[in-house]
Amino acid sequence: MLRLGHLSACLSLFTLGLCSPLIHAQAPATSAPTLANVAYGSHPKQVLDFWKTPKAGQGPVPLMFFVHGGGWMNGDKANPDFLAKCLESGISVVSINYRLIPDAIAEKVSPPVKACLDDSARALQFVRTKAAEWGVDKQRIAGCGGSAGGFNVLWLALHDDRAEPRSTDPVARESTRLTCVMAFVPQTSLDPKQMRDWIANNDYGHHAFTLPSYQDFLDKRESLMPYIKEFSPYELASKGDPPLYLFYDSVPALGQPHKDPPHSANFGAGLVEKLKTVGVPYEFNYTGAKDVKHPDIFGFLVEQLKP
Repeated sequence: MLRLGHLSACLSLFTLGLCSPLIHAQAPATSAPTLANVAYGSHPKQVLDFWKTPKAGQGPVPLMFFVHGGGWMNGDKANPDFLAKCLESGISVVSINYRLIPDAIAEKVSPPVKACLDDSARALQFVRTKAAEWGVDKQRIAGCGGSAGGFNVLWLALHDDRAEPRSTDPVARESTRLTCVMAFVPQTSLDPKQMRDWIANNDYGHHAFTLPSYQDFLDKRESLMPYIKEFSPYELASKGDPPLYLFYDSVPALGQPHKDPPHSANFGAGLVEKLKTVGVPYEFNYTGAKDVKHPDIFGFLVEQLKP
């Protein structure tokens, strides 16, 4: 059903942003970007690549907006998932780099994860300012990412629109919302207690706040709650948010330990409980899942990006 047999072998690399688990096995050689290293900010990491589909017609085409994984510590915009399939299907692609936690620490951004998320939003707004020039339909932009990149696109989809219509900055005036999201093994919370309740052996997340240990994370939880509520997809989900596709290569078992806590399907199961409550449409695909509408994940993207 999942058609993803090689995913498990990739996950250790996927954490580092070095493996695209869903497409690379069958994709042809990566094509060169139409535009490479386009700056959307002043930092060297604030650059993106754009691929224009060769099947663009007379009107604007949909876009896949890709954010790489790597735990906010490493990774690169090269080789975005679904690149070949998108271009063959009339969907253009953007893949971004963004400031990572070490960059944010160097710039004294507090908490450092804020830089990773702010850059994802700014890059999306910048792309919308280029919509006419690049032939993109700014109303049909899908977010895609794995692990921390999946967190970023979930955050964009679920956060209130950060557009500032009265800003003198044309980029800031653009929307930060997405048409839909495909997220692969994403984390869905930055609440240390919630993560431990979901995954008994979780030890992931304190680096987002430059804390030396998970126990420090738990000890400082109350003082960090304003940030947790601002950053966690779980906290942000509300009625009217766009459809989400969550994929994990494990079986959810809330409250149980997991062999790979940062990529546990329990992150998906925990978020799904909230999505059900608030009425956000979703598909939750995991090892052994039944009755998934789109077992072929790319079918979800195509359906959501129809005119």
